[in-house]
Amino acid sequence: MPEYKKVHLKPTIVINKIVTMYYLEFSKCFEFLGEDHDFWELFYVDKGEIEMTADGIHYSLKQGSLIFHKPNEFHRFHAIQDKAINLIVITFESSSKAMRHFHNYVTYLQDGERNLLADIIKEGTNAFNFPFQLHLQRKDDQQTGSEQMIKNYLEIFLIRLLRKMTTNPPSEIDTSLSSPAKERSDDDMTNAIIQFLKFRLYTHVHISEISNTLHVSKSRLMDIFKKKTGKGIMEYFSYMKIEQAKLSIREDVRNFTEISSMLGFSSVHYFSKTFKRLTGMSPSEYAKSVMARR
Repeated sequence: MPEYKKVHLKPTIVINKIVTMYYLEFSKCFEFLGEDHDFWELFYVDKGEIEMTADGIHYSLKQGSLIFHKPNEFHRFHAIQDKAINLIVITFESSSKAMRHFHNYVTYLQDGERNLLADIIKEGTNAFNFPFQLHLQRKDDQQTGSEQMIKNYLEIFLIRLLRKMTTNPPSEIDTSLSSPAKERSDDDMTNAIIQFLKFRLYTHVHISEISNTLHVSKSRLMDIFKKKTGKGIMEYFSYMKIEQAKLSIREDVRNFTEISSMLGFSSVHYFSKTFKRLTGMSPSEYAKSVMARR
């Protein structure tokens, strides 16, 4: 019997602890006066545009931008361009030497990187009560391995960015709307449906329209989308409309009737009913909660 040599796997980045995790929605007037702390912070602009100051250096961060704050770095920011902002903020501890590469690191995320970040937040909702609190509270019914998935996804995300600093990967080609339907993977098909829904966000949509556009049967279309997103196509479309409604409310430039009409709802009553069903609060209650954060 041969003698096997066991290879000890050498980690590049190890996350020791998660401190906080947030998906934040703020109004167009929001200003954060600043803080510093003895752990790392990952700060991603999901919507809108902000001005950031970190250790005296000024940054203009647009949608899709990510910045890291190293331990004990004072940072503050405010929304600009009269646009509401959505942010992903994750703070964590890591003693890995490779983390030094993220000192003052700013980048723009590509699709694959954004997907990884979304996976981290998704696993966060599996592991902890949502909306996330300052002190993360474990769910009693956590999905198996959800905390380890957060750790693994975050480490993979950081390693991917680390590689990005030192290499020039080939550009990613989006073929979701151009490749023949029979050649699409389920992921491509799901992305194609989402892009179609985004394009038609302010109108009415029927499953048959999507089916005809993508040359796929309605049943297969619905099965794939449900499998990949956990939601039906029209339910997902309603969530997209309400997310846009929330953004419009935070920007405070339209009333509820105008928002309802803009998003293609048959009436402001139906809009309010849908809003409450998907968010747990009425549009007016949401508006008051936004005002309270200013």
